[in-house]
Amino acid sequence: MKALLVIDMQNGFLHASSPLFIAGAPATVPACQKVIDFCRSRSIPVFFVTRRYTEATVERCRYGKWASGGKPLSPGCAAEISADMPFSVLPGDYELLKPRYSAFFATALDLILRRLQVDELILTGTTTPNCIRATCVDGLSLDYEITVLSDCTSSVTEEIQQSNLRDMENIGARILSSDSWMREQLIQSPAVCTRCS
Repeated sequence: MKALLVIDMQNGFLHASSPLFIAGAPATVPACQKVIDFCRSRSIPVFFVTRRYTEATVERCRYGKWASGGKPLSPGCAAEISADMPFSVLPGDYELLKPRYSAFFATALDLILRRLQVDELILTGTTTPNCIRATCVDGLSLDYEITVLSDCTSSVTEEIQQSNLRDMENIGARILSSDSWMREQLIQSPAVCTRCS
């Protein structure tokens, strides 16, 4: 069984006024939404894995930039750099907060996935060299099959994006475009949504 992870697609990473802005991220929002809708239509579980920062939880390596840049992703920060997402969470979706890069680190993700009998993860979100890659490595280490959707993930530069996609492919992840992955699903299992009928 498959599950979709949507990682850190929040205003604090998507808005240019944020010190944590990822230049490639805003352009991926439409493709991410398309994949989210596709997964819901096929009863593939959707997990929104996000960050919330406070003085006590922001990474040490990120603290200076965070504190001097309006404290994005934290309570009381400006709306455009908040922890809000451009996507709606619907009944049946899952929400998890993660304290560090990997979606597995200090979360219940692995437990929930195993309860759902998930063995394949589809990774989307930002940023590719940090949170996507850390989740990919941990997922492979836990024996999940990993597919990374190239146009649904993002980095500060295209060079960084391509380098990290190659590295993840070299360690065992599949790298596909969202359209290629969705076409593959339609061929493998032309199922009707049970949740929507």
